[in-house]
Amino acid sequence: MEKKRDTGGKRLIVVSSVTYALKSRDLLFQRGIKAYIERLPRTRESGCGYGVYVPQRTDEAERILRDAGVKVFYRAERGEKK
Repeated sequence: MEKKRDTGGKRLIVVSSVTYALKSRDLLFQRGIKAYIERLPRTRESGCGYGVYVPQRTDEAERILRDAGVKVFYRAERGEKK
């Protein structure tokens, strides 16, 4: 079975809380996907937020998180302002 190659794109998965960020990181590591928590800059619209940076297999990671009941807000590039 051939694996699809992750060609880049939005690699920061923005979640609703630090609790979900921690849960997400641990869940992805258990499945062999590297993931790192990042605090997002405070904005007027969204306040503080947290993201999970997933350098590879980002589409798969997002699917795993959604299936596990993690509330995913959106995906962004690192450093991108929303």
